[in-house]
Amino acid sequence: MSGLLLTDVRKAYGPTEVIHGVDLEIDQGEFVVFVGPSGCGKSTLLRMIAGLETITDGDLQIDGTRVNDIPPSLRGIAMVFQSYALYPHMTVFDNMAFSMRIAKASKAEIQKRVTEAAEILQLTPYLNRLPKAMSGGQRQRVAIGRAIVRDPKVFLFDEPLSNLDAALRVATRIEIAKLKESLPNSTMIYVTHDQVEAMTLADRIVVLSAGYIEQVGAPIDLYEKPANLFVAKFIGSPAMNIVPATATETGTATGVTLSGGNGVTVPIASPATLSGHAVHLGFRPEDLSLSTNGSALVSGEITLVESLGEVTNLYVDVAGCEEPVVAKIAGIHLFRRGESVSLTADPGKMHLFNEEGRSLLYL
Repeated sequence: MSGLLLTDVRKAYGPTEVIHGVDLEIDQGEFVVFVGPSGCGKSTLLRMIAGLETITDGDLQIDGTRVNDIPPSLRGIAMVFQSYALYPHMTVFDNMAFSMRIAKASKAEIQKRVTEAAEILQLTPYLNRLPKAMSGGQRQRVAIGRAIVRDPKVFLFDEPLSNLDAALRVATRIEIAKLKESLPNSTMIYVTHDQVEAMTLADRIVVLSAGYIEQVGAPIDLYEKPANLFVAKFIGSPAMNIVPATATETGTATGVTLSGGNGVTVPIASPATLSGHAVHLGFRPEDLSLSTNGSALVSGEITLVESLGEVTNLYVDVAGCEEPVVAKIAGIHLFRRGESVSLTADPGKMHLFNEEGRSLLYL
């Protein structure tokens, strides 16, 4: 088993605590992605797992062994960083083989492992090249190959695609997905701020905010069942619309009146006494549609139109909302700034949060 267990893990720099009692279990063979805004602690947490940052309090176990005080080189972990960190004077083969030579592996074993890793990453034609003769995406694959040959228990990726342009990010992301398929028993932990990477690569996503775990779950669960306002607004692009409202009924079907006066009934997880309470109503831009029968969830003036070909994003100034409501309408629409528009949505796709920001649908 190459699983990890973090129990009440904390990190402090002097009196300032930056990781607050993280509890997390990662099974062997899982691909887990840490996401969150800059400064949320995702890279710090990864470096604590790697042994590059000390753990102030709590326990980290790998394969059932506490590793808090074990050096990074003895934890059975290989890490891929943002920068490729390749030796410029060495060929691809020599870069990938370097750690094995330091470990005094036999020539036959080095040849075998490097050849296998090169085949997985489609680097075989480039083994005799120097890094300067390769693209950024190819260099990052060499860095990944260098990690593979070590045959680690756990792979750690710290934003490995952030230095690549958009096209190379897509191509290298595909390579990482193929890598996971070719190494089904390898545990991988991946840090990124890119939602597309997280949603397409992860078995589970860990959403972090200010050193706390906000929610852990499969990508589709976080998208469809956010536990709180932070996750609701962080997962999805454009972000979920959140509008202020007042609960007008109670029970398992809660009536909600928006600040603009429109009402809607939203089914919730369990009976609750909410009548008269301020709540937050959420709905995703892609779940909004143009109102054609006179009944609207929200109405307002268009402040911006983004015509993207396959979709048109409308930014609508709605009374009582601090931020524009965004509607993602399929196809090309010739709207203009300043036009009035009415939008509606299926109540079954709406989200409801209490005053503290906790979901009332997925308790």
